Amino acid sequence: MNQRLQQLADLATEDILGVPILNQERFAELIVKECIDQVEVFNARMDAGPRHIVEAIKQHFGVKE
Repeated sequence: MNQRLQQLADLATEDILGVPILNQERFAELIVKECIDQVEVFNARMDAGPRHIVEAIKQHFGVKE
């Protein structure tokens, strides 16, 4: 897991009776928000097509496909 995903996982982890539990719904929500942020950056620039946006999201999360 890359560093940013680990940070999001940490933000989505709750302490329940002293046991850290990942709130999967919150984790997914945080990931989606990060993706939206990446798209908004490109929309503001108006110079990138869908393929560039996909590549930016992959790079942001360290996805190698």
